[in-house]
Formats: sequence, C-alpha cells, structure tokens
Amino acid sequence: MAHPDRHPGGPPRILGRRGAAREAPENTLASLRRAVELGLDGFSYDLRACASGELVLLHDPNLERTTDARGPLAARTLPELSGVDAGGWFEQRFAGEPLALFEEALEVEGRRAGLWPLHLIELQELGLASALAMALAGSARRSDVRVASPSRPVCLEARDAGLAVLYVVREADDEAREFVRAEWLAGCAARGGGWSTAAGRKPWTCERWALGVEDPEDLLDACRLGLDGVITDEPRRALAVRELARAVPGIDLYPLSAPELIVEPASALGKGAEWCGSWELGAVVRNPFGVPAVVGLDFAVRRGAFEAHGLRTPLELGPGEEREVPFELRGGSWSPGGDPLLVASFGWGESRRLALDLTLRRVREAVLARTTLRLALLAEEPHQAPASLSLRRRGPDLLLAIENAGGLDDAHLLVHLDGHYRRAGRGLRLRLPADFDRRPEGVAFSAGFDGLQSTPRGVERRVRRWAGGIPDALGSGAPGRLLAAGTA
Repeated sequence: MAHPDRHPGGPPRILGRRGAAREAPENTLASLRRAVELGLDGFSYDLRACASGELVLLHDPNLERTTDARGPLAARTLPELSGVDAGGWFEQRFAGEPLALFEEALEVEGRRAGLWPLHLIELQELGLASALAMALAGSARRSDVRVASPSRPVCLEARDAGLAVLYVVREADDEAREFVRAEWLAGCAARGGGWSTAAGRKPWTCERWALGVEDPEDLLDACRLGLDGVITDEPRRALAVRELARAVPGIDLYPLSAPELIVEPASALGKGAEWCGSWELGAVVRNPFGVPAVVGLDFAVRRGAFEAHGLRTPLELGPGEEREVPFELRGGSWSPGGDPLLVASFGWGESRRLALDLTLRRVREAVLARTTLRLALLAEEPHQAPASLSLRRRGPDLLLAIENAGGLDDAHLLVHLDGHYRRAGRGLRLRLPADFDRRPEGVAFSAGFDGLQSTPRGVERRVRRWAGGIPDALGSGAPGRLLAAGTA
C-alpha cells in the first residue's frame, strides 16, 4: 500500500480520549460531541464487535463497567443491546444514552461546516479491520481516520485492509521505529511521556503520536517535539498548553508547580472517609512571557469536599519572575480519583488571557524492605469490611498476595507497577525495575483486587484498593509510590 501522507508538524492536533470522558460517559456519542464542543481536533475511541457482527464503541470486553448490562459484548446481538443504558453510570442526566455504533460515530460533525473531526480508533482484537475498512468505504463522510493498536498482528491486519495504522508502544525505541518503517505503517504512538527517550528524539519518517497524555510537562514536550497528535484525558489543559507553546515558542518549563499531597489514611477527616488530609503547600508560579503579567490563582474541586486558604491573588510578575505562594488545603473524598485542580489565570499584553491548571495529586507511599509488608486497603464506603494485601521483596522480584479479601469471593489481584498494569490470581510475582534501589523518588505503584459480592441487584464485581491507579481506567486517580528501604 502507499505510505499515507504526513500532516505538517508544529503544535500537535489534540484528540479527546474516548471523547470527553471527564464530562460525558466514555465512548458514547454524547462524549464524542462534547469533545468537538470543547474545540478539540477529534477524538479516540475503542471498537469491538457484538455477536451479530456490528462494530460498537466499547473499551472493555464486558459490559458491566460502563453500562447497566452484564457479560461479554461478543455474546449479545445488536437487537439484544438496543435497551442497554451506557450513560446512567456516569451521571443521571445521561441516563438512557445508548451504546454507540461505528457508523453513528462517523456522523459526528465538526465545529464548522465542511470540517470533520479526526478519528483515532483503538483496536485490541484481530478480525475487525476488514469490517472497519468496509464501513469507512461505505460512508458518505470522508473522515480522517487512524487505527492504533499495541498488537503487531492487529497492526498488520489493519494495514492490509488499507487503513492508516499507528503502532502503540510504551516508549519509542529503535525496535519500534524499525517495525513501523519496515511494515509501512502510518506512524507510532507512545504512551504518556514515551517520546522522551533517546530513540524518540531521533528523526522519524512517520507520524508520531502521544497516547494518554495528562501531565503538563509531557504536553509541553509534545509541542516542543512537533508531534503530529496527542490523545488526552485532559482536553482543556491540552488546549491551553498548546496555546502557551504558540505564545512562547521554545518554552522549556510549565509555569505552575506544586508538591503532591501525601495521604495518611490513619488520619481520616470526618465520618470515616480515608482519602483525605490536611496539607500546607507552596505553589510556584512563573511568568513565562516577555512582558509583565498579572496572575490570578483559584482552586477547582472535581470530587469530594475541599477548602483552600491563603491563595493570595492577584500576583504581579515581571518577565521570567517566579514566586512561591503558600496556602493550606483541607478535605478529601471516600475514594481516589477526581483530584482537585490549582488554576492560574494569566493576563499579559493587550488583553491576552490564558488559564493553566495543575492536578494536586493525592498519593500514598510504601517502603519495601526485606520483611513482609502488610497493606491495609481503603474503606471507600461506610462500614466496609477490612481488607489487606501482603507485599514482600525477594531479590529482584516483588511478591504480592491477597491476605484478607474483605468478604469478596473469587478475588483477583490488580497491580500497577512503574507504568505496567496487571490482573492475576490471589498471588503474583513481578520483576522490579533494574534501577529500583537507585530511585530516591521511588516507582509508581498501587495494588488491590476485585471480587464478587452479593448486592440488592445481584452478584456484582467490586474493587478494593490501596491507592489510586487501579483499575486501569479514567477517574481511578494517581498511583502511589513504592520506595526502596534506604532511599525513603
């Protein structure tokens, strides 16, 4: 097949991951349309086939996480899916939102006449590419489409079907670059900050995309590197960072920073909620513009209840000037996720305005020694039974086991370690990063399990966790940190 045309470089196109999944239920038409309303260049979504062969927008193989139905999507025909509610789980105002079909997603219009959103379609399974290509060929809309997958066989199947394919990797390396070049794929998509590697900064003769980018510095890096596109769960932030990169070419540092919020569940605030705390912080604000700027600071709550005190505003900053602003924060929520935002509104020049935000991440820490460590899991609702895991180091490996399942049956471990997510049985052995003992900041880590519990609706699968980062889904919060003894 002919190599797809590359789009010009410069500030990347910004796509909302699964639509605008913080503002509408993921992978629904409502979410895709909201992404367009926010001003994004397009959206990504996942496709799977139901039993009668139609392509449906759904991330999980099963229905229960994001609909009111249960069981595998592949076991239901399209008529059997007609009454499924894919929106009520998110907010009541979306109750009745149906599962979206691929043909319906192609009909979503752009911000103005003649402009159609870019579609990035994530495929996990073989056997779908031909149906996808046929649907595109039969559509009156000539949408700009990319297919992305971490599976090499899926990538090759999609390429052979005539689709523009992005190979998804954790980090851009020479092996991925050679695979993309040799197989004539459209490009490569690295997760998070995966283009910061030495190989990622070499010349690539294909499209370069960043997948699942939330961190402001990673968004800035995507602009500095001239990536072709960014898929993000933080669309408003990504749009603002792109505007910042355009206003200050070559900017090398995000102008807003603050420390993480260390959570100690033993010091829960009010009525037993554990994902809470009281913190004294120092936010650093810097003026990146070549002229004086006035900065207003504010605080935005996404989930839970918080109070912020001491945010002095406005600040008058000279070019390049930075200032530390101390403030106090108190509050929290029952569960991880929905961390609050610090918002800095910059005004400079003749009526120029830009609002930049920063997530104040709540995290836990655990120190890994040679003895067994017991991790008490969070109580995320009143009167929830105690639950725990055991954690132990054996040479270069990390051993985890379910100690107390908290009354759940058929419990399976869920583990996030250094950017990798695993689901296993009641025990798991993982290899620690080779440089674990040399990382004073530790590695990203969280653990927990899911299992079955009887509820008024019947038997349902529930999740217990030590911190954020699990399950591997939007809204689960930030993972904690695992520190080596002697570095803590």
